[in-house]
Amino acid sequence: MTIHRFNRLKTILSSSSLDAIAIIPSPSLRYLTGLEFHLMERPVVLLIRADGQAAMVLPALEAGRLAGLSFSVTPFTYGDNPALWHTAFEQAAAHLKLESSVIGVESIHFRFLETQFLQTAAPHAKITAADTLLSELRMHKDLEEIAAMKKAVKIAQDALLATLNQVRLGITERQIAAELVSQLLRHGSDPELPFQPIVSTGPNSANPHATPTDRTLQAGELLLIDWGASSGGYISDLTRVMAFGPLPDELQTIHGLVHRANRAALAAARPGVPAGKVDQAARQVIEKGGYGAQFNHRVGHGIGLEAHEHPYMFTENQQILMRGAAFTIEPGIYLPGFGGVRIEDDVVITPDGAECLSDLPREIFQLE
Repeated sequence: MTIHRFNRLKTILSSSSLDAIAIIPSPSLRYLTGLEFHLMERPVVLLIRADGQAAMVLPALEAGRLAGLSFSVTPFTYGDNPALWHTAFEQAAAHLKLESSVIGVESIHFRFLETQFLQTAAPHAKITAADTLLSELRMHKDLEEIAAMKKAVKIAQDALLATLNQVRLGITERQIAAELVSQLLRHGSDPELPFQPIVSTGPNSANPHATPTDRTLQAGELLLIDWGASSGGYISDLTRVMAFGPLPDELQTIHGLVHRANRAALAAARPGVPAGKVDQAARQVIEKGGYGAQFNHRVGHGIGLEAHEHPYMFTENQQILMRGAAFTIEPGIYLPGFGGVRIEDDVVITPDGAECLSDLPREIFQLE
């Protein structure tokens, strides 16, 4: 698995303006090596040159973990004294001849700590952002990755159904969230969830990123749950809405619009289409229904090893969707002080369209 990804990285690097890339513990490190390191005070840095030569700076106690790698990496280790850690960086930089290189890093992950060590070890090197390169590498999922996301979707859906069996009038948002987390773990999610569930009732559901509170669920109002599971590091991210008893007409109206917008976005998703077209398809439905101003976020974002990654599904994004691109479709309408509806599914681009990985009903769940 990892040798194929490593070779793809070499190909992309060789056609870029970068001489090398530096990666710290992050989803990209896991993607390339299959290894997970804690991000802590002891730095771990994988350095890969465009010709494929690789080195890793890491604590001596972790060196044995490199034995199972599918590609060759020269370790440069250090002990417990932080005053001597720079030596390992200097040795690695000299080994890879990085003195005057252009070194790419992920700007959203690479820390000042590692930047200092690397810049000191190669003072004439230029450290620059390589986010686009790494997102290109990771954006198109293979069959193994898609299978892991499908498993994460099944875990999430089963956990929600088990949770809803425990939901009663008067239960608090926090209590629902706690039960959902427990059910996610019981149904097989990795211990590290992709994010903490959003559980919001009544007017709180009008906040797209609400935090669970002690507010209790009442009849005749919406319950919105945005949740996900993780399987083998790959995540799912879903949203559904529920209610006890009949809802006000306007809440039913906006639910119908969001449901149609969700389906329109899925129909627009296919290979060769700009990501922005998917957003536009959903937005047109909601704008035509008179609630355009109340749909105040992009229609989705990429998913994989991270809950938010490329591609990002906003109107202006001209990035072309290709086979294997995985992302959410999550249109929403939010009425402050009243309630909000979001319906979110996980989607992957296929050779001739898009497959929806989630199949939980999108109608309002009527609770009893």
